Amino acid sequence: MADPIEDIIGDYRSFAGLQRDRLAERGIDIAPYGLSHIAVRVPEWDQYVHIRTLLERHATANRENVWNGRPISLIVPTEPLHVLEDKVVPLIELIPPVHQRVYKMGMEHLGVVVGDTFDAFVDTHKPVLTGQQFQGPNSTPDPVYILFEDFTHVKFYRASLRASVELDGSPIEDGFHHVDDWIPQRLVTATGPNPLPRWPDGRSRGTTRPHLVGASRRLVPHW
Repeated sequence: MADPIEDIIGDYRSFAGLQRDRLAERGIDIAPYGLSHIAVRVPEWDQYVHIRTLLERHATANRENVWNGRPISLIVPTEPLHVLEDKVVPLIELIPPVHQRVYKMGMEHLGVVVGDTFDAFVDTHKPVLTGQQFQGPNSTPDPVYILFEDFTHVKFYRASLRASVELDGSPIEDGFHHVDDWIPQRLVTATGPNPLPRWPDGRSRGTTRPHLVGASRRLVPHW
């Protein structure tokens, strides 16, 4: 049977299985826990809008809110995503640029709901946890996470992402709610927001150009 969500974001079943197996190697069994969401990151704003549109065709709701300086979509699929034999993913978090640090584009993290045993979970698994993400005064609480070598993560929560958002006064109701009149951020560098001047061969002049000097080859800036 065709799976339109897999066609849009990729093989989410394999992604969930990979993250579960990596956790097992670190002594963490997520079998007792529910899942919160799968997060998908995209590198360009236009791609974000396109994927958002595609996902909404197979969803009942999207609550788009501004977070960390740009909108983020919380999309409720019409049918929850079935993964790991007996678990469901009830929410897709779609994240556009600007990204605050290095992340893998595409499916980037799996959210796990630890529940009321969150504090004990953190104490038990602290040696293999990478850190904790501080998400503001109303977080319940800030999730802990493990970063893997491919720049994907698993995040562990006391409450699901949807429950946390709704506790903060933003219920996710049926329908599609977008941030109005949003102007995407542009990456500003030392040269300003405009594109860098180009080499004749098409490369940015923000890089150096190789030249042969004598018998040795070194990089010499050339304008």
